[in-house]
Amino acid sequence: MADNQNKSEHDQREKPMSFIAMVVWTGLIGGILMSSIAYLAYVFNFTEIHPNVILDPWVNGNWKKGWLGTVISIILIGIVSIGAALIYYAALRKFKSIWAGAVYGIILFLLVFFVLNPIFPGISSFGELKRDTVITSVCFYILFGVFVGYSISYEENEVQNRVEDQAENSS
Repeated sequence: MADNQNKSEHDQREKPMSFIAMVVWTGLIGGILMSSIAYLAYVFNFTEIHPNVILDPWVNGNWKKGWLGTVISIILIGIVSIGAALIYYAALRKFKSIWAGAVYGIILFLLVFFVLNPIFPGISSFGELKRDTVITSVCFYILFGVFVGYSISYEENEVQNRVEDQAENSS
């Protein structure tokens, strides 16, 4: 009977999260965390870019400039960050270096500030931005890239180690 109870408890334990689910959560949390910190940087005048610039092209009304617009913007940036994390997973997860994440963050910065800049009227052209804004933004993008990159690469390495351990144990 004790044997059956142990099997029952073993079956009831939570199964580990799938790799893709971990990537999605990493992107969401990384995006929400970084955009929340970026909002604080905006409040303390380290940057002139408010997180609600993501709403500017698609939403009308003054509500987006208030607290509700800020919260929705931070959540929306988190959702968009899921896509960035999935791209990292697909293209760069095998890289074990922290530099891969930092370079990925710089690439995201260049994409947003040079390629996608015309979509966001709340972000001035790169040449018109203050130096504090540029430096702060680059740092946040690098930090996001390192967070996402290191988390995904670490998990990839752990999965590879488990596969190798199982192969050793089965032979």
